Amino acid sequence: MRIGHIIVPANDVQTQLAFYTSLGLTTVFRDGDRYAAVTDGAVTIGLADATQQPVAGRTMLSIGVADLEATVVALVAVGGKAGETVTGPHERRTVVTDPGGNPLVVYERLA
Repeated sequence: MRIGHIIVPANDVQTQLAFYTSLGLTTVFRDGDRYAAVTDGAVTIGLADATQQPVAGRTMLSIGVADLEATVVALVAVGGKAGETVTGPHERRTVVTDPGGNPLVVYERLA
């Protein structure tokens, strides 16, 4: 398990990318106008348009795991509520709501 990134809603990925890179963050990934990732070397921020936001309009934490199904089962066993698993072009992900009502994305990279 590792913290993957913090997902930030971006109505205009290009404009928000310019904002975050002006802080000195480095662009490490870009998927057209849908998504961009910037980092300081330790923390990654994902700028996501509406099509790439797991929960519309919410800033949320994303955690990469080795076994998505096992992780979701474990989180539900301790009070989480799991949504549908979605397969995207780069990962499989499930939004799990913690016992306090906060959404969390757990994901497994596709090979």
